[in-house]
Amino acid sequence: MKNTTVNRRSFLQKSTIIGATSIFAPGLMSTLEASPTPRMITDDISIAQWSLVDEIRKGKWKTLDFPKIAREDFDINGIEFVNTLFEVPTLHYLKTLKKNAEDHGVSMVLIMVDDEGETCTPSKEERKQTVINHQKWIDIANYLGCNAIRTNCRGPKDAPKVEALKWAADTYNMMLEYAVPANVSILIENHGGLSNDADWMVALMKEVNHLYFGSYPDWREPGPDFDNVDFLRKMLPYAGGNSYRNQPTEELTAKMIKMCKDAGYRGWYGIESSGRDAIMQGKALLNKYL
Repeated sequence: MKNTTVNRRSFLQKSTIIGATSIFAPGLMSTLEASPTPRMITDDISIAQWSLVDEIRKGKWKTLDFPKIAREDFDINGIEFVNTLFEVPTLHYLKTLKKNAEDHGVSMVLIMVDDEGETCTPSKEERKQTVINHQKWIDIANYLGCNAIRTNCRGPKDAPKVEALKWAADTYNMMLEYAVPANVSILIENHGGLSNDADWMVALMKEVNHLYFGSYPDWREPGPDFDNVDFLRKMLPYAGGNSYRNQPTEELTAKMIKMCKDAGYRGWYGIESSGRDAIMQGKALLNKYL
């Protein structure tokens, strides 16, 4: 494979956020060369599928209906999938989903990937298998036109941070070898373990140092063990997206949006606050402060 490494520092000097695109996935069509990825230069709002997971689990609608829900119920331009909420993703299924998105004028932004293996593990074989497990979602993201997949990086409990950094970097370097020709970015969301440690995450971003590798900050409410404002501040230089959540006060929400703008972030804000009322509140706040 050609050397596709792109230095993040030089990229950040010239641009901001990785945007969407691709045409055919490596697993569905042959893709041999990486082409430049368009950058998001304006802000927009998307809905994370997880924010409506209770409705899906109750059988009110399925993933194929998501573009219609986003447009007709919320008039929002983007959607962010969760892999575990897909039905069987056959080619016919994906074609139907793609057509539904086109019919409703909705952009498919990313796929949140869960339950496909640990990215930070001492086992070389497990790391390889985790990469293999994620490849099908890279293919699907590419085919749908998503700009990224979101991964988890927790690591074993009490793992030595220096060693864990090496394990995670190895996994993501392998994953990027497959993702770059597909024009799909690989992002990490803070979902516990080492991914909640902003300084460790910064070290990982610097270690991998790749245009197609970044963070996906989850704006969880502040707590005794998690300073979401500090985490966001440290992750913004590497942000390929934002998992937006309404904060306890409007003032805090406004502050965090301003932090993104001041840092030069231009891209999607994926609303992950739970339920329809919270989504509408988030949309109103984002429109107000963006």
